[in-house]
Amino acid sequence: MEKSYDPKQVESRWYQFWLDHGYFTPAVQTPGSPYCIVIPPPNITGSLHMGHALNNTIQDILIRWRRMQGRNTLWVPGTDHAGIATQNVVEKQLLGEGVTRETIGRDRFVQRVREWKAESGGTIIEQLKRLGASCDWTRLRFTMDEGLSRAVREVFVRLYHEGLIYRGKRLINWCPRCLTALSDIEVQHEDITGKLYYIEYPLAEDPTRRLTIATTRPETMLGDTAVAVHPEDPRYNSLIGQKVKLPLTRREIPIVADSILVDRGFGTGVVKITPAHDFNDFEAGLRHHLPRVSLFDPHARLDPAGLEEAQVMEDVRQRIAGQSVDDARAIVVEALKEAGLLSKVEDHPMALGKCYRCKTVVEPSLSPQWFVKIQPLAEPAIKAVETGQIRLIPEQWTNNYLAWMRDIKDWCISRQIWWGHQIPAWYCKHCNETAVLSGSQNTYTLSSEAKPLVGLQAPTHCPDCGQLDFVRDPDVLDTWFSSALWPFSTLGWPDETPELKKYYPTSTLVTGFDILFFWVARMIMMGLKFMGQVPFRDVYIHALVRDAEGQKMSKSKGNVIDPLTVMDKYGTDALRFTLAAMASPGRDIKLSEERIEGYRNFANKLWNAARFIQMNLQTPHEGGGEITPREATTVAERSVVDQWILSRLHRCVAEVNSSLDAYRFDEAAHRLYHFIWHEYCDWYLELAKPALSGKQSPEAAVTRGTLVETIDTVLRLLHPFMPFITEEIWQAMPHAGESLMVATYPSPKAAWLNERIEQEVESVQKVVSAVRDIRGVQGIPPSRKLDGLIQVADQEIAKHLETHRLLIMTLAGLAGLTVGKELPSLPLAATAALVFSEGRPGQLYIDLAGVMDLDKETARIEKRVNDLSAQLAQTQKKHSNPEFVAKVPHDVLEKTRAKHQEFLLERDKLDAQRKRLRPGGTT
Repeated sequence: MEKSYDPKQVESRWYQFWLDHGYFTPAVQTPGSPYCIVIPPPNITGSLHMGHALNNTIQDILIRWRRMQGRNTLWVPGTDHAGIATQNVVEKQLLGEGVTRETIGRDRFVQRVREWKAESGGTIIEQLKRLGASCDWTRLRFTMDEGLSRAVREVFVRLYHEGLIYRGKRLINWCPRCLTALSDIEVQHEDITGKLYYIEYPLAEDPTRRLTIATTRPETMLGDTAVAVHPEDPRYNSLIGQKVKLPLTRREIPIVADSILVDRGFGTGVVKITPAHDFNDFEAGLRHHLPRVSLFDPHARLDPAGLEEAQVMEDVRQRIAGQSVDDARAIVVEALKEAGLLSKVEDHPMALGKCYRCKTVVEPSLSPQWFVKIQPLAEPAIKAVETGQIRLIPEQWTNNYLAWMRDIKDWCISRQIWWGHQIPAWYCKHCNETAVLSGSQNTYTLSSEAKPLVGLQAPTHCPDCGQLDFVRDPDVLDTWFSSALWPFSTLGWPDETPELKKYYPTSTLVTGFDILFFWVARMIMMGLKFMGQVPFRDVYIHALVRDAEGQKMSKSKGNVIDPLTVMDKYGTDALRFTLAAMASPGRDIKLSEERIEGYRNFANKLWNAARFIQMNLQTPHEGGGEITPREATTVAERSVVDQWILSRLHRCVAEVNSSLDAYRFDEAAHRLYHFIWHEYCDWYLELAKPALSGKQSPEAAVTRGTLVETIDTVLRLLHPFMPFITEEIWQAMPHAGESLMVATYPSPKAAWLNERIEQEVESVQKVVSAVRDIRGVQGIPPSRKLDGLIQVADQEIAKHLETHRLLIMTLAGLAGLTVGKELPSLPLAATAALVFSEGRPGQLYIDLAGVMDLDKETARIEKRVNDLSAQLAQTQKKHSNPEFVAKVPHDVLEKTRAKHQEFLLERDKLDAQRKRLRPGGTT
């Protein structure tokens, strides 16, 4: 083994070795019960970020763990075509060439996207390999490959003919930049402070009387088709059935009663109804059979045709036509002021809906779209979680899922873009005149009355008129529609493949909470509908990765930690272990490079331990050749130290397996870290050195055997978390088998657990640690030999300490050690209280005579105590000042308070030490 570990020399070599040997690729007939994960398919436009790194590290830990347990493991990889995002990327390329998608046409544009995907769309796959992801790359899928496209068509057609997919003109979320519909959950809401405008509507019969209506959107007032009051509101119910004059127009609109829409306590208790521009108003319009007046064009500009239909007054219409929403609002407000119909404006908190992709403000828009009738699909999906067929982990997400599913709305699945699964619906151009060409864009405008012919292939003739001339629906399906089929479409559905029979339902889904409703809920619905079974048993939901201050990472903030950069700097294993160790359920990860660097040091600690073991196995002896470890011996034949490490190791094995079973990756990682660093490296390797010093002794041979056995178990235990360094070390050690990644994962051996031995060695550790602490406090170097005395009443503890007296002296750097019930007082000594197992007390005395200058040490302590007291007085004065507390930023205030506590603890500790140090007495 090299002197230091270099990840760059190791990682690509072992990953290629695993690929070449086919370890990632299971066969259906491979022994072992199936364990299958399908990857959340990353967008082909994406590159690896910390969210991907966390998600795929967790999946890889599970897959490697189960594979080593002997399960038939399959991890299905793939990518998503990411309709809007990918189309935007290629459109930008075209603009750089001076053309648009409209000028080259749909077919050529789709071909350009496929060309881009072939060249650049696989970047993230190579980056996942760099992370160590042990996916079966021979089964790599893409949501627009032919197999998945066939599955998408099959599902659409079946749902349509069952009446669960329909086409209708309804109000949808429209992105004026992406020029497409969005589903409700693709709209992100941002809390802002807007304005509430109070507009006066004159009564038609008596214009001197007016109804005042409060609205956040005065520009949509031009599309009002009624105003509503509560039927039980005595202020207005006598006016129900009358009409008001709609300001700035030539129309009169009715006053209707609506107890659903109107909140008597909000605003003035009168509500305008604009069915074409508000979702609640759309439903009210259906209840009252109101017309719909649409004011905006697809770019969210005021449409001249819509203004004409709204009968807007000529002067206002000329000023407002073609204006954006914000500009139109200002013009309408000014016109209302001029007409004396704006009574007041006030600030008002509100939620503004934005496109989840481009962050453009979304407009409710009346449009013919395709929808999934969701309630019949949602009910079985609710039951599956309620009855425990599917577990959401952490459990807190169960209530979120159920609440959302119980209030679920029909899913708008059509998108007005070109890249995606084109809807398998056609329209006859002869008898269905609403399907007509729409200018140079090579698309079609289809009204809700257009009658589709839905099927897996284009129709041969029109069943109504017999003609053969068709136009295909230009819309594509929402990206999440194909993703919803992922657990079974990737395994070959709609064919009955061996993979589908073997691996469906899959075992675990690992995902972020942000796509619980985008993706997870829809996979559950589709899996139950088309497979008759849930798509997975467990859903592990991880949190977000944020920066060290808890802020969301973003390029604009400059706080992004690039996983590729830190893998180059610290090694992939260090990043993986950091993410696992910080993956606490329900808690966002506050990541810093310092944490990753710390776990790089952990990797180095393991490497150095392995080198120590290897050197002790390869030491030449007098007879020539090298020392080889003795064959495995029974527990009873081994030294107390060996029995202790085996007992501690198998406790660790049990705890790590238990934690992984419970998806507590953080607990498993922390247990591994503590055992390897502190118990194995810091203690066992030190405790083993005396035995190893007699190179040809039977004791040394047994210890070498224990070293080989324990390091092998440690490496197998750690491998799912840190696959590269563990494989490199394992190959350098005596081992059986071809690769660590297909070695057997450790299972605990109950017979090797020995609490008595653990307590015995723990007593040694406590004494050695106490001596080392005293050295640290007093500044005594390890090379300076000291004399120690231990006072302990318990005979069993005293016996343990006597048995291991020489070992304690060696590890603690003591020249002498006396153990007894009563000990003479020392002229100058440092003491430490000892608490052995089951609370049995003891006292350690370290003779400091001739070691320490008492006067000098006392003076040093007093100076530091005085300095600390001055600093404490200063910070206390600041914290007692209300003005200081109010002005200082919260994070700064918390840091100063924390520092105050540190000073206080240090002063108390030094003060106690000063009181203990006195001539002629004990300390």
